[in-house]
Amino acid sequence: MKIDVELKNVTKKFGDVVAVDNVSFKVKKGEFFSLLGPSGCGKTTTLRIITGFEKPTEGEVYIGEKVMTDVPPFKRPTNIVFQNLALFPHLNVYDNISFGLKIKKLPKDAIQKKVEEMLNLVRLSGYEKRRIRQLSGGEQQRIAIVRALVNEPTVLLLDEPLGPLDLKLREEMAVELKRIQREVGTTFIYVTHDQGEAITMSNRIAVMDYGKILQIGSPDEVYEHPNTEFVAEFIGRSNVVKGQYKDGVVEVNDLGGMIVGAQNFDSGPVLACIKPEKIFVGKKLDSLDNIFNAEIKEVYYQGPITQYRALLENNSVISIISANIRAGELFKSGDKVKVAWNKENVVVIKT
Repeated sequence: MKIDVELKNVTKKFGDVVAVDNVSFKVKKGEFFSLLGPSGCGKTTTLRIITGFEKPTEGEVYIGEKVMTDVPPFKRPTNIVFQNLALFPHLNVYDNISFGLKIKKLPKDAIQKKVEEMLNLVRLSGYEKRRIRQLSGGEQQRIAIVRALVNEPTVLLLDEPLGPLDLKLREEMAVELKRIQREVGTTFIYVTHDQGEAITMSNRIAVMDYGKILQIGSPDEVYEHPNTEFVAEFIGRSNVVKGQYKDGVVEVNDLGGMIVGAQNFDSGPVLACIKPEKIFVGKKLDSLDNIFNAEIKEVYYQGPITQYRALLENNSVISIISANIRAGELFKSGDKVKVAWNKENVVVIKT
């Protein structure tokens, strides 16, 4: 498999601040690769290092197997879409998309063909003469993306381009962006703090915090099998319980033993992580590995789901997400219930 981008032991310091800390990863050709993490974790700086806008303090950057560490941005086979899009408001859609092609002095008929292909790709044929201010937010996003793609970069870099959109449009554009990437086959590297976006679009996700990459994997790998407490709580949500592991059981203070599916673990302190949607709640539960008494403390009805916060017998609070499959099954604050989960739904992390 061809590698389009590789970072080797890249560190970036701003004075005494380490923004990117010994980061290494490879991005395969045609992959949708996301850098995911909270504000200030180093993801945008990492992206800027790939584009050449920032030079690493240490380490090397490769694009298409060529060293790019000292190559200026305008000579790299990359293009970037920023959060503010940077469309030219004084130019119409056609002139925005064709801007880079005109600089390359392509023939007029070749430019027209490419612009038409790009507008077909994003389902905006016939928009050539529209002014930028006449476009909706989602339409502007698509024009910014194809303006970057029309120059056929090896890698397209996207720095939180969906951030300004409202929630519904953001969700729609995430699906649209993945479709565009799949159809053109260009390698995408996407920066976001939104785990929903990353899970929806990515082939692989690199989770970052404090300048380091904590885990790289497919969306289901990082969601279902987090390797740190931070990843467990940042990718979706998790109930994290401290305990002592021994022979397939995590002993939790004042709660008893929790049966887990972990294998090849030495005895010792661990974190047991259970996703809220993996937890059953009811008056009577059986045939499950772990069943505990609880009291409902908070109820948040959200249409397709209801979120509960329940107090266990050891006074710890857990979050539960329950699908509203049938009407009239909501519990209320103060209800005494059973909560339960299966052993294979517990992720054990050594501490």
